[in-house]
Amino acid sequence: MIIAAGSRRTDDAQKSMVGFGMNAWSLGKDASSVIALRTLTIAAGGVAAEVEARRMVSEKIETVLALQALALTGGLGLTASSVATKMLTHYRRKVHANRRRLAKR
Repeated sequence: MIIAAGSRRTDDAQKSMVGFGMNAWSLGKDASSVIALRTLTIAAGGVAAEVEARRMVSEKIETVLALQALALTGGLGLTASSVATKMLTHYRRKVHANRRRLAKR
């Protein structure tokens, strides 16, 4: 199936790809902030470092298990675009919450 340039379907697909790209960029930006903030916390040592290290590992496990459950129950959708968008949104929420929490310290 060929879609003519300038058609509504092509425009919607381009907007969707741009939105996905911006969300991916935002996730990368937040993730790099979280990495830096966690590195500082863990490098400082002490009880706070141990708590943060344990929290980091448990959050990663919980997040991937929740995402796997969504995938197995069809919660991510049926198309590649839907799966990618919902998976990105899932991770973005978690990473953004960590950035906010760590930035308060």
